[in-house]
Amino acid sequence: MSVTSFYFLCFFALVLIIYYLVPLIFKGKGQWVVLLLASITYYLLSGNGVLILYPLFSSLLTWGLLQLLGRLKEEDVTKRRLLLGAELLGLLGVLIGLKYTKFIHSGSIATPLGLSFYTFILLGYFIEVYNGIGKGQKSFLKTALYGMYFPVMISGPIFQTRQSGDQFFEHHPLDYKNITFGIQRMLWGFFKELVISERLATVVNTIYNNDTQYQGAYIWLGTVCFAFQLYTNFSGCMDIVIGISETFGIVLPENFRTPFFAKNISEYWRRWHATLGVWMKDNVFYPLLRSKMITSLGKTLKGKLGKKKGKQYTTYVAMFILWFSVGMWHGGEMKYVIGSGLLHWAYIVIGEITLPFFTWLFAEKMHMNLKSKAADAFRVVRTFFLVCIGDLFFRSDNVPHALRMLKESVTVFNPQVLVNGSILGLGLDFIEWGILLVSLAVLITVSTLQYRMEGQDGPSNIRELIASKGIVLRWVIFIGLLFYVILLAEYGPGYSAAEFIYKDF
Repeated sequence: MSVTSFYFLCFFALVLIIYYLVPLIFKGKGQWVVLLLASITYYLLSGNGVLILYPLFSSLLTWGLLQLLGRLKEEDVTKRRLLLGAELLGLLGVLIGLKYTKFIHSGSIATPLGLSFYTFILLGYFIEVYNGIGKGQKSFLKTALYGMYFPVMISGPIFQTRQSGDQFFEHHPLDYKNITFGIQRMLWGFFKELVISERLATVVNTIYNNDTQYQGAYIWLGTVCFAFQLYTNFSGCMDIVIGISETFGIVLPENFRTPFFAKNISEYWRRWHATLGVWMKDNVFYPLLRSKMITSLGKTLKGKLGKKKGKQYTTYVAMFILWFSVGMWHGGEMKYVIGSGLLHWAYIVIGEITLPFFTWLFAEKMHMNLKSKAADAFRVVRTFFLVCIGDLFFRSDNVPHALRMLKESVTVFNPQVLVNGSILGLGLDFIEWGILLVSLAVLITVSTLQYRMEGQDGPSNIRELIASKGIVLRWVIFIGLLFYVILLAEYGPGYSAAEFIYKDF
């Protein structure tokens, strides 16, 4: 059941009504039970109902092991580690077994909705309790809500239970701001997904499925369009998910913070899919740095290269494993391992190694102001370009296909196709291109405003900024956006909105 479908909106509206009616009947209790039942229902309505056994198994395993962990003392190191190993083996075993079987044989196994998301949420929950920075739930049903909360199953975010978990079980009275702000956030997500992403998908599919016909500038156009398609698709889903949760009074962590304004790759990943980055650092990178393998390597490298370089190169090794894991999380195929993993590792490592040289070259020899707005603008464009190369691998059929398209993009010089009307043959007519460009202009304007509001006094987001204006202007903006989405969204008789790109992750 797609979250952009009419049936889902009816389902959501019904859940929302019941969510706020139940406390009136049961004296302020029962809202979390409504969420659990809604999550189970959503799972059963979203495909093969038998697949619900997977998140139930993962939740049951996590809950059971946590009950055993709670009976152990801190001194029982061996037993505690055995329980941690059982959790890792059980959850990651299911994840790997379901997600990567196609690399073992030609067949495939149906995977449950949100497999990677609920696995990481439950794993993170167990590790938090294991490390003493989180508390375990005594109730299996409450643990199951962590592993099945239906908005998150669509495409994340990967929330930390020590920060977001208690909200699920608190009483949330009906609040006008939560309802209106939540619906506004959902509407913005529908705008990104149905008005922008679906149109961009038409252009991207035309070019990437026929790259021998569309070469040179076409490939760069298709790749830039895919970067924005992926962003509007994924962040649009996050807007819908966070908006749904906000109507319930639950605040989920932000997953996107204007990533295309990042000045380097490290900053980009702090802004793009931020919750995955936090999870990977907490549960992969930092434990790696403390592991015997890396510490032993560090001692060896420090002896040969010196303390500073030895530490630096040891960190790069740990980062390699981290980025390989990120690439594997995105799908396991080498195009993902490169495009979403190792290529970004290479960007960061090369950038850090060459930073002193380029700082010397541009600042001291060429007397350029590296703190100027022009320098920042260059960094933003450079970072976006590097990200687009990774996106090309991500979208291609495989690595050879990506390499062929990279070759075709530089060996054919045809920039004229961008201005002579040739792009009208990519699946969108003149009016559709106009709608797309106007919508992108709106998106970029709002994103620019949001970026400039970061760290400043006053409203922290666009909705608060609009709420501070007069009632007439507020209603004009939101009613205008509502009708814009209704009239210009890509749907119609027999049309089914494309599934979110990250749905099966």
